[in-house]
Amino acid sequence: MLTIVLQQAQEGGGWMAFLPLILLFIVFYFFFIRPQTKRQKQEKNFQDTINKGARVVTTSGIHGKVAEVTDDGVIVETMAGKIKFEKSAISRELSVARYPENAPAK
Repeated sequence: MLTIVLQQAQEGGGWMAFLPLILLFIVFYFFFIRPQTKRQKQEKNFQDTINKGARVVTTSGIHGKVAEVTDDGVIVETMAGKIKFEKSAISRELSVARYPENAPAK
């Protein structure tokens, strides 16, 4: 009698076996996938709206000031001279707290 009850309990919970996998996928989505896509969208938006005079850092770590913006890239002025980069190579803008002259005009 006991074996019959256990077999029925195992047969009825077939979809319950997938519940941990579903929960794992949901956790991965909200903690890893969604924030990464949000960061990518922000970076792409920044690269599209970059303007002349902004202090930037490239993905390779070069700091400089945008001297010119072209259709296919930007020319960054560094201490060593001017270097042309693709827009996708610009990682982020330096903070206004570090460079107050980057603050928008009031």
